[in-house]
Amino acid sequence: MAVTIGRRELLAALGGAAAWPLAARAQQGERVRRIGVLMNLTDDDLEASARVTALAQGLQQLGWTDGRNVQIDYRWGAIDADRTRRYAAELVALAPDVILAVGGPAVVALQQAALPIVFVNVADPVGAGFVSSLARPGGNVTGFAPFEFSISAKWVELLKEIAPRVTRAAVIRDAAGGPFGTAQFAVIQAAAPSFGVEVRPVGARDAPEIEHAVTALARSSNGGLIVTAIPPSAAVRKLILALAARYGLPAVYSFRYYATSGGLISYGPDTHDPFRRAAGYIDRILKGEKPADLPVQLPTKYELVINLKTAKTLGLDVPPTLLARADEVIE
Repeated sequence: MAVTIGRRELLAALGGAAAWPLAARAQQGERVRRIGVLMNLTDDDLEASARVTALAQGLQQLGWTDGRNVQIDYRWGAIDADRTRRYAAELVALAPDVILAVGGPAVVALQQAALPIVFVNVADPVGAGFVSSLARPGGNVTGFAPFEFSISAKWVELLKEIAPRVTRAAVIRDAAGGPFGTAQFAVIQAAAPSFGVEVRPVGARDAPEIEHAVTALARSSNGGLIVTAIPPSAAVRKLILALAARYGLPAVYSFRYYATSGGLISYGPDTHDPFRRAAGYIDRILKGEKPADLPVQLPTKYELVINLKTAKTLGLDVPPTLLARADEVIE
């Protein structure tokens, strides 16, 4: 039996078929919003993948799903200045509703754009001139700072506690220095004498500079490393871990991913949590709030991670009191 369909039904059917790809991206009558993300890692970095996942989960919990009611455009600047500027221009040209900028160079590359910017991992946003104050950012930029200066002293304490024989330590820091880097080293330098440790700064400008400094430290006994929040290059991370292992140097690191990759001990903020929290600011901006009215936030959680396997390799007996305080012990 033949089946016939009227003109009205045919148009309705065709209209529904044409509309369905859009329905996969947005609810009926809902505008698809656009988010740009300028990362300071490479797209094959496992840490970068974990941060992107945290951001996506945070957004989804607030009702934003990539490919449905929001489109997220990622660019991977690593720590290459030219690449970061180029990708920043690409994102601005897409006219997103808000941009997530990871790291100070990303904010610098985007700052002149008349777009709302939420940053993550900018150590000293006031000193860098990105915001007027933490409580009242004032412009089109706000976000999440990774550290308070005071925790820098904790790295010296932990290094001495886990490796009592250490009397000298190289402090690997961002070669660019800046207000945060200078203040951070000043805290370490002030705390070091009370633990019987002599410290000296090493700029993490490039791999040869780091290797030269660590090799020089290893020529004499009782040396150790304090690795602060240097530019997050996977290659540099791997090099520092390899050098510490090669020369048998006890080292304390600022982020968990060092300890999980073979580093001795780390103490620092949860590196994924700011991305989940940034999703909240992105949500508020998409709903009409302004960055100027959203205060810059500091970390809410610090993690102590001990790699017991590395400690044994170095011949260190980790004090039970230190193990008891650890948030995570890797065996």
